[in-house]
Amino acid sequence: MTLSRRFLRTAAIAAFAVVAAFPAAAETVIIHAGKVLDVPGNPVRGATTITVTDGKIVSLENGHKAAPNRSVRVIDLKDSFVLPGLIDSHVHLTSDTGGIAGQLEGVTLSPAAQAFDAWTNGMKTLNAGFTTVRNLGDGDGAVMALRDAVKDGQIMGPRILDSAASISVSSGHMDGSLGFRDDLRPFFKAEGNTCDGAEDCRRAVRLQVARGADVIKLATTGGVNSRIGAGLGKQMFEDEADAIVATAKLFGKKVAAHAHGADGIRIALEAGVDSIEHGTILDPETIEVFVASGAYYVPTLSTVNGYIERIEANPDAYEPDVRAKIDWRIGITGKSLEVLHPKGVPIAFGTDAGVSKHGRNADEFELLVRFGLTPMEAIEAATVNAADLLGVSDIAGTLEPGKSADIIAVKGDPLADIKVLKSVNFVMARGQVVKQ
Repeated sequence: MTLSRRFLRTAAIAAFAVVAAFPAAAETVIIHAGKVLDVPGNPVRGATTITVTDGKIVSLENGHKAAPNRSVRVIDLKDSFVLPGLIDSHVHLTSDTGGIAGQLEGVTLSPAAQAFDAWTNGMKTLNAGFTTVRNLGDGDGAVMALRDAVKDGQIMGPRILDSAASISVSSGHMDGSLGFRDDLRPFFKAEGNTCDGAEDCRRAVRLQVARGADVIKLATTGGVNSRIGAGLGKQMFEDEADAIVATAKLFGKKVAAHAHGADGIRIALEAGVDSIEHGTILDPETIEVFVASGAYYVPTLSTVNGYIERIEANPDAYEPDVRAKIDWRIGITGKSLEVLHPKGVPIAFGTDAGVSKHGRNADEFELLVRFGLTPMEAIEAATVNAADLLGVSDIAGTLEPGKSADIIAVKGDPLADIKVLKSVNFVMARGQVVKQ
């Protein structure tokens, strides 16, 4: 273990103790806000009093109302712009490395060590203003354990929806044995996430459901980071994709599809997935299917930031075959968003954090705006749209009575300058102040 990793692990344990001992949220809290975007897409409210009781929003009233008695805590955000807690629809909490270092980490860290890393990365994400995340890939179950601990109130962290292990055909993008020698490959099959043929793919879905998956993720195409020289096109047959999606729906689970190539995007959409992650290559037929499907597009544009930063630090951070795909990905980033957004395809915010850096999730906003969204639309993508995609609109995505008190604040106006969201100065998660 390197000195930096040992320090991080020690700091995480110490922070865990502090957060675990943090007192429960006050029974009633009043927030005096300067401006409030309570429902992204609607007009901004002026001076507002938000009342929170037992972790839920009770009311939003115009003006700054006095506390009814001295026992009610008042939080002064009169100089701030208040929004709903943000949602990142695509993260990988167990890692903040990449390339060869990430591959090595995957076979040297125990699930317990990964759980501490997941919590550390989760807290970075939460402090950046993201109160809900969807973790798309959890082979060892570390994030599922973290999800449950947060849900039960044992520790602080973002609300987590988890996919368990992502489903792939053998030699596909999510086959964890890629890049290792033949005699080691069987050790990477324990997750049961690789499948071949429709019936085997039904088994793989049922296994992830049994493990506790909230959502199912499949890979219909190759991936930028996967160690196989088979390109980024379709790597799954239609009957396999159909079987995965149908089985997930049988168990009431939404489905996210990793897909870069147009042919793989198309079979995922035709199978009935709820979202396309990355969606890098399009053709006219695929665009037509995308528009008709109603599926969300999760662009994950800020992956390129992680690639660029790691390559600048170490030009040999990635294997040559992976580096070639990275260079291609950097050059094509944003092109699909420029095509799909004007056609009305719904956009949900997702970063692929873990490829990019945790805690830097808001970098995605700047890229969304660069490639065609207005600041309001970018915020909608990270609130109401993402909540709808994740199936949590009843508790998250807006600031309305009865919903979870997931509240953030920034200095300045993000509708005038989206980069303001990179510096969140107040975070409340489920009624508990995390950052002020």
